[in-house]
Amino acid sequence: MKLMYFNDFRLGVLKGDNVVDVTTAVQNIPHTGPGNLINGVIERWADVRGALERAAASGSGLPVSQVKIRPPLPKPVNVDCMAVNYMEDGTRKEPAPINAFHKSPGCIIGHGDTMVMPDIPISILEGEAEMAVVIGKRARNVPAAKAMEHVFGYVNFIDGSARDATKLGNSFYQVKSRDTFAPIGPYLVTADEIKDPLRLQVRLWVNGVIKQNYNTSDMAHKIDRCIEWISGIHDLEPGDILATGTNHRGLSSFQDGDTVDLEVEGLGRLTIRVRDDLKRTWARETRLEREQKGLKGYTPQLSGKYAPTA
Repeated sequence: MKLMYFNDFRLGVLKGDNVVDVTTAVQNIPHTGPGNLINGVIERWADVRGALERAAASGSGLPVSQVKIRPPLPKPVNVDCMAVNYMEDGTRKEPAPINAFHKSPGCIIGHGDTMVMPDIPISILEGEAEMAVVIGKRARNVPAAKAMEHVFGYVNFIDGSARDATKLGNSFYQVKSRDTFAPIGPYLVTADEIKDPLRLQVRLWVNGVIKQNYNTSDMAHKIDRCIEWISGIHDLEPGDILATGTNHRGLSSFQDGDTVDLEVEGLGRLTIRVRDDLKRTWARETRLEREQKGLKGYTPQLSGKYAPTA
């Protein structure tokens, strides 16, 4: 099933090119807003799934093209992101030590929304194309052998990264947790619709030009190990997001006016825009293209505020 929020955060089920409003089918779930409503739906999935299926089957719905799509998970308790979790097309000799970071749930935006570049000195703004896992039931000290039992579904995720913002205070939080830096969507796909989450193609385009193109089979620490490791640090709650990391070789700059599309196989297409009131510019090369030229470091800023002076 594909679950989504639309218009004034009505809960919908995607049926073909239409979205069917199923809000009334879950109105008895205790909630104070759309955030803990969808979290409650996930937590009570065994009890509400039938009602949602019936509601979706009986309604004709509205064309998705005519509604405002909202983030499908507007208020998770946790957004955990795996760090350096890909083998970079086999160029890494061994996996990096398992590692992750927290991203503020307040960073979340949805399909059609805008990622805003902050007025701070950074080396470059990049957005990492990722497949994210959505947690289905509370997880604490879960062994890898049982970890997939805690997966509810999957969603597209872009990890916005203001590189070298650490210079403002030596905190990685400055890089990752800025407002609008966690686009997700357009909908949430339940796990039963994804045959093998470790065989999904991930593609990201900037203004129609493909930049990232890799497969989740390149993941270093697999989903079960990630859940095991994180749930040993803190509880994972229903509706939490676990972003599984990215292949960094296709990363490139996001700039003012850009349209960015992310499509993880089976999860739909997430489209966002980028705004930079400072109109900063960078070359459009990827990290891999720089490496092939024998260049090191990030693509340098070419113009605009904070550009390096000669």
